[in-house]
Amino acid sequence: MHDRTTGAPPLTDQDRIDRLRLIRTDNVGPRTFRSLLNHFGDARTALDRLPDLARRGGAARAGRICSEETARAELVASKKIGVRLVAPGEAGYPPRLATLDDAPPLLGVRGTLETLMRPMIAIVGSRNASGAGLKFAGQLARELGEAGFTIISGLARGIDQAAHRASIASGTVAALAGGHDRIYPPEHEDLLAALLETGAAISEMPLGHVPRAHDFPRRNRLISGAALGVVVVEAAHRSGSLITARMAAEQGREVFAVPGSPLDPRAAGANDLIKQGATLVTEAADVINAVQPIMARPVVLGAGEPESDSFDGEPDAGERARIVSLLGPSPILLDDLIRMAGTSPAIVRTVLLELELAGRLERHGGGMVSLI
Repeated sequence: MHDRTTGAPPLTDQDRIDRLRLIRTDNVGPRTFRSLLNHFGDARTALDRLPDLARRGGAARAGRICSEETARAELVASKKIGVRLVAPGEAGYPPRLATLDDAPPLLGVRGTLETLMRPMIAIVGSRNASGAGLKFAGQLARELGEAGFTIISGLARGIDQAAHRASIASGTVAALAGGHDRIYPPEHEDLLAALLETGAAISEMPLGHVPRAHDFPRRNRLISGAALGVVVVEAAHRSGSLITARMAAEQGREVFAVPGSPLDPRAAGANDLIKQGATLVTEAADVINAVQPIMARPVVLGAGEPESDSFDGEPDAGERARIVSLLGPSPILLDDLIRMAGTSPAIVRTVLLELELAGRLERHGGGMVSLI
């Protein structure tokens, strides 16, 4: 069982290095990377234009641009520990993850690539899980694995760990918040080693990156984005699992929840998801029946928000000032900004690129932006 995809041609060695340099450069995230490639056509041209764009955005000096030597060193170090840096459309890049508008331009993958190309179901939940929750998560993961699905989770304590351990035989994927050589929590290094025999691990972070608090929501979007759907097994209010469920809904993925006792605060978040319309799950068949119609449709890469506008050159001073004046600390929809600016979408996108590369713009989900 595989996700049916319409893919892209593989990168050349030089293009892979250029793309790695671009995504490792200051103030360039996945969405900015995508905008730069849409504007300039390739990573090398984008790298050449970065200093000028940052200056026009108001930066006192250009941010650090990753050197070719540094990029080559990362590729060599990654290869030494069995990590491949793959682009959307290449073997080992989860097909559904590649459809996101903030998909990692290069994803570090390690383990069995076959596991990454099969349809995935995410199972997430409380780190401080009950015995019943751990047992059900393991049972669900095992049965879904036997049905041909890859189980993806975050290698965390509690529900994540139970889901991974129960699906090692069929293949499971760990999404990491840090680099491949900085495993969190450290006591799960043995679990990771065991699952790599038949499964895989993925990370968008460079080697040596120690995960920090803000890296975990970023990691969660990989879990939900790679999957057909996310099953929440026990989650308290304001838990990371609910963030994953919210991201899944924003990404157009199915959201499932396992009901729990109303007397157990660990079940409060999952019970709320059911009230909000999540599919109630008491057995693996509930998940399988819901995702089967989705699996019949091919996965089309580049299905995210289109940016067909070409680079129109430098906006004039009046256009730039008008666009910046419409921005503030409160996020605004890009479509609204374009309408109020009274200029072409390409000009607006160019000004936003300038601001972001100067470290003055923040991009949010749902096509929203704000000034820092």
